[in-house]
Amino acid sequence: MSKKRNSSRRSNKRPASGRKPSSRLALGDIDAISDELKAYHRLFHTVFQRREQRYWSLVYLCGQLSDLERKTIEPMVLALLGPEPNAVRAVEHFISQGQWKTPALISRYQEVVGEWLGDPQGVVIIDGSGFPKQGHDSAGVAHQYCGALGKLANCQEGVFAVYVSPSGYAFLDMRLYVHEDWFDEAYRERWKKCGLPADLPFRTEPELALDMVRELVTRGCVPFKWVTFDEHLGESPSLLDGIDVLGKWYLAEVPCNTRGWLRTPHIELPGPGLLGRPRTRPRLAKYAPRARELRDIAASLPQSAWTRYTFKEGSKGSMIADFAFLRVTTVRDKLPGPRVWAVFRRSLDPQPELKFYVSNAPRTCAPYELAQVCGLRWPVETTLKEGKGEVGMDHYETRTWLGWHHHMAQTFLAHLFLMRLRLVLKKNARANHGPSTPVGRACHPRRVGTSIRHSRHHCLPSTTKLCGLSLSSQTNTTSPQTAFSDSETLKSRSNAKSRSNTRSLPESRLPSRKLMAFGKVER
Repeated sequence: MSKKRNSSRRSNKRPASGRKPSSRLALGDIDAISDELKAYHRLFHTVFQRREQRYWSLVYLCGQLSDLERKTIEPMVLALLGPEPNAVRAVEHFISQGQWKTPALISRYQEVVGEWLGDPQGVVIIDGSGFPKQGHDSAGVAHQYCGALGKLANCQEGVFAVYVSPSGYAFLDMRLYVHEDWFDEAYRERWKKCGLPADLPFRTEPELALDMVRELVTRGCVPFKWVTFDEHLGESPSLLDGIDVLGKWYLAEVPCNTRGWLRTPHIELPGPGLLGRPRTRPRLAKYAPRARELRDIAASLPQSAWTRYTFKEGSKGSMIADFAFLRVTTVRDKLPGPRVWAVFRRSLDPQPELKFYVSNAPRTCAPYELAQVCGLRWPVETTLKEGKGEVGMDHYETRTWLGWHHHMAQTFLAHLFLMRLRLVLKKNARANHGPSTPVGRACHPRRVGTSIRHSRHHCLPSTTKLCGLSLSSQTNTTSPQTAFSDSETLKSRSNAKSRSNTRSLPESRLPSRKLMAFGKVER
């Protein structure tokens, strides 16, 4: 009797994310999901040269999808395999020192993301995320700003690229930022201990972001049109110009003191002057106006310049703001730079908050599309939150350079699997909350809700969550055939099982023994 009671308590506890169970799973559903996970992991078998590597990758993936509160190696191995001799040490070696290539896994992973979520209107969002640490022996750890804590702290800092399209969102790539202190001679011993590459150069976060975008363009397996990021990266002219050279459109939040000209000023080219020595560099013409800060330009705009747009569909309803759009010439080394859009977003609060953006989108780009992309901050925040809350993204204990990248790559696989289940079963925000106005529809200044009919760019509503999986085998809707199987759908396999034993479980609480049943067979 006590065993049943304890089992009931375990099945009703919340997952690591803290979310309440919102889906109903039958035993047949769990078997079907196990089959899907097996097929999903086979997509990446070519990356692992040895059978043992494939096995430990699967063990790690199942551990990240389990209901464990702390998803570090030892608890995951004990929960999945029991006290198996040397298993913990084997998984630790697989993550920290395993001779499998993270770039190869990320490349294959991006191909899968492109196949499942790819859209020509896709958006790549880049953001940093901190991982607090107690000691000083983890690769790249330093006293720096940690977004997770909202203050300066001892942490590792990662730069992440996230993809969003009308189909969903997923991680794309990552870089570990190595603080400049690590390039001092005093850190050489730690450098070797953590296994940092001997030829690793110092790279700023904007440079790491540009490296990721450049690789995405070179590989060409994930279609995207836009790149967006916050003002920490947006204040880097080299990043903006680098993305422009790659032929992609950026929309970057920038500081309020970013300067520009409404009209491109004249410059004086190198050559002889009227008096004195000849000019060796171009310079602004003598009577050219000074560049103005964006906040001063916004303050001088008349009310007629502002238009009201719905720029985001949130969990509490539509998010609306006033927008103004101008063409400005940016400043580059005190001279006129590229001609870009300046976008101003003003909240509707009693004390309005102003945000400023610049974009290299062409002059013909519709204002409602610019307004819509301004609202695409939530996918990267949601993805990082789900990574840390659902699949143990920040639960790692490895200290090595290789281990950090291996763990993040495995985290990407786990998160994408949950996203894929949501897509296969068509459990999206419309099913949960009813129909909503597509993001990006313009609103009349006086009548909020009036839409532009010819808007073609629709993005995933921010109400979409991984915890909203529809896994009940009793639904009457027909599920689409998945990419994992050519012959069976998740729905048909689930319906072949018993329908009578249904219970409430979130997607992150997939039973460990069921998930590992095939793992032991394939070893």
